[in-house]
Amino acid sequence: MKLSEFDYHLPAESIAQFPAARRTSSRMLVVNRRDGSLIDSRFSDLTDFIDDSYFLVVNDSRVFKARLLGHRRTGGKVEVLLVRKLGNARWKAMLQPSGRVHKGESVYFSQRYGLTVTDDPGGVEREVEFASEGDEKKILARFGAVPLPPYIRREPTGKDANRYQTVYADSTGSVAAPTAGLHFDHRMLARLKANGVPVERVTLHVGPGTFKPVQVEDISKHRIDPELAEVSRPTATAINKWKKQGRKLLAVGTTSVRTLESAADADGVLAPFSGPVDLYIYPPYQYKVVDALLTNFHLPKSSLLMLVAAFCGRDLLFRAYGHAIATGYRFYSYGDCMLIL
Repeated sequence: MKLSEFDYHLPAESIAQFPAARRTSSRMLVVNRRDGSLIDSRFSDLTDFIDDSYFLVVNDSRVFKARLLGHRRTGGKVEVLLVRKLGNARWKAMLQPSGRVHKGESVYFSQRYGLTVTDDPGGVEREVEFASEGDEKKILARFGAVPLPPYIRREPTGKDANRYQTVYADSTGSVAAPTAGLHFDHRMLARLKANGVPVERVTLHVGPGTFKPVQVEDISKHRIDPELAEVSRPTATAINKWKKQGRKLLAVGTTSVRTLESAADADGVLAPFSGPVDLYIYPPYQYKVVDALLTNFHLPKSSLLMLVAAFCGRDLLFRAYGHAIATGYRFYSYGDCMLIL
C-alpha cells in the first residue's frame, strides 16, 4: 500500500489541546468490524460493550519529566529531550537546536546544574552526561517538564503531570503517554473487575519514534525505532490462560498491541520476554493474539494509523475517521477514543 492512501485532512480545531474534564467523559466511537456499524458513545459506557467474555491488556509504562529547557554558555537556548538512559548518568537525547551544540559543550539549567554533550553533531540523537546520578535526579525533579506532543501547542501545566499519565502507570521510562489508557480512572477499573473482566499489564516505554512520520511512499520501506518492552512470566501465563478459556483480548492502545504481537508465536501463544520491540504493523498484517482494540485517533500518514488499518481495514477506518471529524470528535493524545470490536 502507498503512503498517500493514509492521508486525511484534519481541521486544527479538532486537535485536543487539553484533556476532558473527567477521564471517563471522553467520547468513544464504537466500530464493529463484522457489520461495519458505527455507534457514538462515551467511554463511561465501556462496560455496555465489554463483558466477561473479554479481558484487557494495558501498558503500565510511566512518563517521566524528560523535557529540559536550558542554555549554552553563550546564552543561546537549548531544549533537551531525554530519550533513553545508557547508564552512569549518561543518556541518548534529542537537542533543539542540535547542530550548534559541539562535543564537550555544556547545557546549563541554573548556575549550579547542567549536563555535557559528549558526541559530535550529526545524528538525530546525541549523547549527554550529567555530572552524577545524584545531579541527574535533582535536575529532573527541579527542571524537568512533561514532554507534551508537538501538536499540543502550549506549555505544560501542573495538571499535565497528572493527566498525561495513566492511573495505573508503574514502570518509569516513557517520553510519551500510552494515550488510550488515559481514559481509565480507578472507578472504571473497579467496575471492570466487578463485572469479571481481568486487566493484565505489559510494559512498553514509548520513545520519540512514536511521532516519527512515515516518509516513504512505499510504506513497507519504513522502519520503527526500537522501544524497550517487557512481558513478565506471570502476565504471559495469565494471558495464555484467558485465551485458552475462549476470552477475547482487548488491547488498550497501539503500544500494548505491538508488545503483545511481538511476544506471541504463530499460534498466538505468549512467551515472557524483555528487550527492544521494533515490530511495524501495517496492512495486510495478520493479527495473532489481539481480538479487540481501544485506541485514540492518530495522525495522518503515521505508522499508528497503519496499525489500526491493519486491524479493522483501511476503508472502515477512514469511514470512521470521516464520521468522527464531521461530528466533532477530539483528536490525538488528549482526544477521544475508538473501541474496535
